[in-house]
Amino acid sequence: MVDIPAESESVAAEAAEQEQPWLRLDRRMLLVHPVNEVVKLLPVLVVSFILGSQSGNHLWGIGVVTLLVIFGLLRWFTTTYRIGPVHVQLRTGVFQKKLLSVPRSRIRSVDVEAGVMHRLLGLSIVRIGTGQRAGKGHESNKFELNALSSALVPDLRAALLAGAQGKPEKPGQPTSGTPLPQESSETEIGHWQPSWVRYAPFSFTGIFIIAAIVGIAFQYGVGSAIAKSSAVSTGVDSLESLGITVLVVVALVALLVLSSIFACVQYLIAFGNMTLTDNGRILHVSHGLLKTRQTTLDRARLRGTTLKEPLLLRLAGGARLDAIMTGVSAEKKESSLLLPQGPRAEAERVMATVIGDTRQASVPLVGHGSAARRRRYTRGLFAAGIALAALLVSLAFGVQVPVYAWVGVAVLTVGGAALAYDRAKGLGHAVLPGWLITRSGSLDRKRHSLEADGVIGWTVRETFFQRRAGVATVIAATPAGTGGYAVIDLPAQDSWSLIEAVTPGAGDVWADRR
Repeated sequence: MVDIPAESESVAAEAAEQEQPWLRLDRRMLLVHPVNEVVKLLPVLVVSFILGSQSGNHLWGIGVVTLLVIFGLLRWFTTTYRIGPVHVQLRTGVFQKKLLSVPRSRIRSVDVEAGVMHRLLGLSIVRIGTGQRAGKGHESNKFELNALSSALVPDLRAALLAGAQGKPEKPGQPTSGTPLPQESSETEIGHWQPSWVRYAPFSFTGIFIIAAIVGIAFQYGVGSAIAKSSAVSTGVDSLESLGITVLVVVALVALLVLSSIFACVQYLIAFGNMTLTDNGRILHVSHGLLKTRQTTLDRARLRGTTLKEPLLLRLAGGARLDAIMTGVSAEKKESSLLLPQGPRAEAERVMATVIGDTRQASVPLVGHGSAARRRRYTRGLFAAGIALAALLVSLAFGVQVPVYAWVGVAVLTVGGAALAYDRAKGLGHAVLPGWLITRSGSLDRKRHSLEADGVIGWTVRETFFQRRAGVATVIAATPAGTGGYAVIDLPAQDSWSLIEAVTPGAGDVWADRR
């Protein structure tokens, strides 16, 4: 038996790759691309229709739609891909040709998405990720196959992820269209329940949707027409006759009801039928009713979890769970999602299962002392203090202060004190063997569980006011998630011992340099 050098095998694989044919996307995509282009440029079509109506020439709208349809068809004819034993390549561009090549050994995720039209036609969108952060303006460099037959996607995804683990197919194996399936046994560790929809109203999603609808309506004149209609005027006059207070209460109740309905509908559409499975190497997240999305999270790049507990959701006993992944920005919420808004107990159970440590949820956090607490109250009551000082100065100069101004100061004082109390109560950290746990915030509280092996550096930050208070912020740098996770307002003398506890030996080095 003769051993073939690895370099020779690589050269042979690349040579064989060049002989492989370029493939086109599924022909059924010819029905989807034109529609997508029309939807993307809907405002342009509206303007074209208005211009055509004013000028009496309706060919404006027809011409624009025709151009969009032609452009959509050309995208299919100018897009080809090739899945070789070494690289995955994509050629695109109607006016400017572009070749995107991704080494199979660098593939870290294969995400699958399907909109309503894609599902009706049996198609899926496949997105390949390399785990590298792409800055703004690099969206054009994303590797996306839009769209392939849904029947080919499971085997394709398994083969690509197998190649990412250093097991690329040999040149003699089929790679152009029907990759070999990879056997794996997946265990379900999380499942969405319909009862979780009760947590949807405890967010600002519904309000954002209403604001977007109102903005679009007024932008195109629909809102103005409705506001000036006789039905609306009659209804407002009837409510005004009952008093301004009743009008405000009715408006707030209507906003609350509508926002809750919109939030529930959006939640059901986005997260319905969600499942989280684990095969020991890959976490697989699937969710969506109308538009489905399947995300793969490589366990080798998992560096921890983030338990998100916004104030309203926390009051309802809920939480959301995200993964901290190397190369995946925390801003891409759907790419790191493990569980949507749901019961806190279920989020904690899934967190313990994912990171393999049942102590994470129950470990008591260490508080940061009276100095950190004072800083929370100082900030929380700052606005009320300024407002009170302004009113007292006004009184000193003989200016009459209305009653509602004093009520406003009282509201600011109570609200600021309550916010400061909650922020101080939520501030803390803990160190377990191999883990750093940190929590902070009130309106948007987050609890991060970061693996010590994922920390690549430390920063101890002391602002002028922090030095006066004797506290410091310790930041654990990592290539995962947000890039840095902070232990806020820790007593300054405890900073170096914290670093030493998480990464033994690092604290002594930093202390000496200090």
